[in-house]
Amino acid sequence: MSASSYDSSDFWAKKAKKEGYPARSVYKLMELDAKFKFFKPGVRVLDIGAAPGSWSLWTLQRIGERGFLAALDLQNLGVSPANNNFFFLRGDLYDDAVRQAIQERGPYDVVMSDAAPSTSGNSGLDTDRSEAIVEAVLDYADSMLKPGGTVIAKLFMGGGQKELLDRMKKSYTSARAFKPQSCRSVSFETYVLGFGKKAPK
Repeated sequence: MSASSYDSSDFWAKKAKKEGYPARSVYKLMELDAKFKFFKPGVRVLDIGAAPGSWSLWTLQRIGERGFLAALDLQNLGVSPANNNFFFLRGDLYDDAVRQAIQERGPYDVVMSDAAPSTSGNSGLDTDRSEAIVEAVLDYADSMLKPGGTVIAKLFMGGGQKELLDRMKKSYTSARAFKPQSCRSVSFETYVLGFGKKAPK
C-alpha cells in the first residue's frame, strides 16, 4: 500500500496494538505532553474517563515511582497496572461518594480527561453532552488541582468552546484549544487546556 493511500487512523491503531496500548488515543497524550510539557517524574495526576487505559499506562511510565495516578471511569479498564502508585475507581464522576474518594487522594498537579459521551448521531446533542463532561472535569480541577497545575479535557467542537475557555481563563494564567495531529482528520474533537491554576483568593 502506498503512503498516500495508507489510512492514518489505521496507522495509529496498529501502532498502539504493537506497542501494547489498548487504544490509539495514547498518541494524542504523547503529542500534548511533547508540546506543553505538563508531565515530569513525581507529579500527581487524575485521569477522568480513563478506560480503556492507554492514557493511564503511558502516564505511569512518565511520572515514575515517586508520582501518583488516580483514574476514574464508568467502565473497567482494559489493563491492570500493578503499580503501587496507581488507584482506579469504577464509578460515575457525578456521584458525591466517587468525588470524595478521588478528592481524598489529591491534590493533583494534572487533571486530564479523554472522556467523550456515547454519540447519538445528533451533532448538537453530542456537543452539548461533551461540553457537560468538560464542565464536570473543570469542577474537579477547581477543587482538586494544586496552584500552578494543569487541566486537559477533550471537547467536541461546537458553540460552547469559547464559553469554556472564558471560564478557564478566570482560573488559569492561560487557556487554549489544541487538536493533536493524531486525531482523525474527520474528527470534530479538540482539547481545551488550562495552565497555571491560580491560587484561591
